[in-house]
Amino acid sequence: MTRPSLTTYQQHHLRFTFDHHATQLYGPMVKASEAHVVMLAERGLIPAESAAQMLGGLITLRDDRPETFTYDGSVEDVYYTLEKRLAEACGIPTSELNVQLARSRNDLDAGVFRMILRDQLLRVLAAIIDAGAELLNRADRYADVVVVGYTHRRPAQPTSMGHVLAGYAEALAGQAAAYSSLLAEMNRSPLGSCAFAGTDLDIDPRRLAELLGFDELIVNSYEAVAGADHLMRTAALNAQAMATGARFTRTLMDWLSWEWVRTPEDFTQGSTIMPQKRNPVVMEHLVSMAGAAAADAASVYNNVGAAWWEDSNNATTDVQVRLWESNDRAYRFFALLGGLFQRLEPLHTPTGEAIVATGATTTAAADALTRHGVPFRAAHSVVGRLVRAGAPSTWTDAGVREVAQTAGVGTLTDDAVRDLVAAALRPELVLAREQVDGPGEAAVRAQVTRIRSTLDDVVGRATALRQRLEDADVTLAAAVAERAAK
Repeated sequence: MTRPSLTTYQQHHLRFTFDHHATQLYGPMVKASEAHVVMLAERGLIPAESAAQMLGGLITLRDDRPETFTYDGSVEDVYYTLEKRLAEACGIPTSELNVQLARSRNDLDAGVFRMILRDQLLRVLAAIIDAGAELLNRADRYADVVVVGYTHRRPAQPTSMGHVLAGYAEALAGQAAAYSSLLAEMNRSPLGSCAFAGTDLDIDPRRLAELLGFDELIVNSYEAVAGADHLMRTAALNAQAMATGARFTRTLMDWLSWEWVRTPEDFTQGSTIMPQKRNPVVMEHLVSMAGAAAADAASVYNNVGAAWWEDSNNATTDVQVRLWESNDRAYRFFALLGGLFQRLEPLHTPTGEAIVATGATTTAAADALTRHGVPFRAAHSVVGRLVRAGAPSTWTDAGVREVAQTAGVGTLTDDAVRDLVAAALRPELVLAREQVDGPGEAAVRAQVTRIRSTLDDVVGRATALRQRLEDADVTLAAAVAERAAK
């Protein structure tokens, strides 16, 4: 059979849109159509025989492989492809189909998009939860491993590896909660809104929502098809979460370079010319993936902002591929991070002497003086003078007293001098710090417990949503089977 020649519009737009959308849209469209036909039959809007015929055809379409479809120009898009294939499966002309009764491409579009994004976001959320759980395990395990914390790319203060890891785990937990909130917003049904103003026919949108796993209806039928906030939230949240992950990845790149942690062999690539090198390029890829997510978000925002507040391709069809790719990228990003965290272990963390040599302990030394009544600025001056005179390892009790006198602080007590020198020479003292959000060993382990509780709460909500969707699938399958047999 000779394929009809494509028009310019078909060749350069419709064909590409079809190729990008068929694999994603077709399966959820079949499911949504099953629910729609069941609802129409239950409301007495179509004869039982017609419902059984269409449901039988839709059951056949479940086995279709949309990735093998070829756009030939005989129909406009995936929606009409479904109608064409359904008519063929039913053995009737498309003119006898009722599958689009009391339904528009607008509300079907909006509903199917939400179904796709709902499944994708659940997958992203699972990867974030797994990465967070792995990171918390490492934070707890390495709460007693002292390292140098950096600000502005310079050594700043001693902290613990567990403290740093728990900090990013808290960010992951917050992002997991944000994805859970987005899923709750996503899981509202626009189906039944038709073009935007509903229908005079006595349909039951709540039944459609129930059969497809939606928790509730969107309140207003115009917003149901015009709304794009959930699309922008998806793009923005992916960009935000991956940007934070990229920042942490760059910190890990430093740790790998300094050999504080081991580079997992299967996360590296070899050099084509230097046999000794194993390059942790996965870190570079993660940073690039975050940049691509930001570009996806910019594309979505630009398109939506250029659209009208109504059904418009700018704010619907034209942003979908960007969102699908963004969600897939986010899933892979956090799956990679989770796998990396699982293999993360200390290698050659800095010795106490090396930490002292960076000057990172001097803030603690100044704080030690303030505990003995020395004003902060004066204590800061004393320690600053000591640092300029030599490394903390060279400080002596007599030298500290002399500098204090020169700085106008007066005579220091033996306890004050002892505490200052100990703080300057023993970075491990940070592990005894009692501040609840600080790097103290007990504090970090308590933080791990609290952050894990946040993740557990999100896990509970995600599990409930998955169960809701599974139950809906069972309900829909039973309703389809019952009506198809009539």
